[in-house]
Amino acid sequence: MDCSNLMKLLIPLCVVTIAGLAIGQQRPERTIDEIKVEAVKRAENGMYPLIGLDPADVREAFQSVKTTDKDEWAAAFMGVGDRYMQEGKSLEATDPTKANADYIRAWRLYSFGRWPIPASPGKQRSYEKAIEAFLAHARFYDPPLEVVKIPFEGKEITGYLRIPKNTRGPVPLVIAVNGLDSRKEDLSESFGAILPFGVAFLAVDGPGTGQAPIKASETADRMLSRVIDYAQSRPEIDKNRIAIHGVSWGAYWATKLAIVERARLKGTSAQSPPIDGFFQKDFLLHSLLGNREYLFDQVPALMAIFDNVTSIDQLAEIFPKMSLVRQGLLGKPMAPMLVIGGVLDTQVPIADLYLLLSKGDVPKTAWINPQGGHLGRQVKVWPDPVIFKQVIIPWLLRTLDVQQGDEKH
Repeated sequence: MDCSNLMKLLIPLCVVTIAGLAIGQQRPERTIDEIKVEAVKRAENGMYPLIGLDPADVREAFQSVKTTDKDEWAAAFMGVGDRYMQEGKSLEATDPTKANADYIRAWRLYSFGRWPIPASPGKQRSYEKAIEAFLAHARFYDPPLEVVKIPFEGKEITGYLRIPKNTRGPVPLVIAVNGLDSRKEDLSESFGAILPFGVAFLAVDGPGTGQAPIKASETADRMLSRVIDYAQSRPEIDKNRIAIHGVSWGAYWATKLAIVERARLKGTSAQSPPIDGFFQKDFLLHSLLGNREYLFDQVPALMAIFDNVTSIDQLAEIFPKMSLVRQGLLGKPMAPMLVIGGVLDTQVPIADLYLLLSKGDVPKTAWINPQGGHLGRQVKVWPDPVIFKQVIIPWLLRTLDVQQGDEKH
């Protein structure tokens, strides 16, 4: 619609359309001041993506953030993180406990400095520092963390493997796949809780995220099939007792693998998996753009996981191809599944989860929080760590035939 003749007199009434959505209808992203207020609130309440960050550190970093410039953001959080990183290095020999705590704080600050994606040189540097700080923290792990490099199509998949101690024979394994803006480092920290039960984990970045060697596509699940190949090649792993856990976008891959790799998986757990409705243009334009459950820049982060997607129009064109309905997969035989979600989720429609639960050949277990948002989260009632320990781990142990009374201390 050409508004040029009305621009001076009727600006409030003149509506320009971009990518099928009227700007007048489009929810704007938070301003930088709104982001600051919301981020501090989330840090104070243990809410994603600021779980584990000290609100005082967040406030300190924000003193240097005046605009939405990505490098300015990254520099502010790296500045605070650097202090903890340097202190950790200076204390490692004399006070390893304090040094480890410093590395954790540095890792979380650097990670938020690159959030949601390392879309600028500064954010990329912050991401590199986050990995460095996490691996410094991981040196204190017992049992140790092994950084594995899995050859894949001329490149390599980087994963973090931890195998429980004092076990007899091959052990079961959970392959953990991150979401759009979380990373394998986050999953590695969470999945330490499963080691005392005699279960190993291998955390990897899903296609298009982190250090993954390929972008997301209709065939990118082949990367995770290669991870299963690798897991089955390790003599310490029971190749007949492998499960996959996925978070959000990782849950999409976990669901797809429950179908295409069902013969090699004991089960998959999926938190808020996109299935079909998520990939429709209407949901993209009216739920994902300017989404307030997401802190900021969800759609730019989604664009980044695909090759050559730089506009909403291009994303709207490629999205439907990812639908498991369109791919003809939903309804085929599946591995056992745990499906977790929240009815109030604005990032993945609850209808997608209901659709998934109604398809396939074997019963699924559902944990649906009527008061929950994305991933089933409910502030102060069902935060991420509680869902993980009370819902996800017990289901994985049952599915992998692990006696839950066998926790080893």
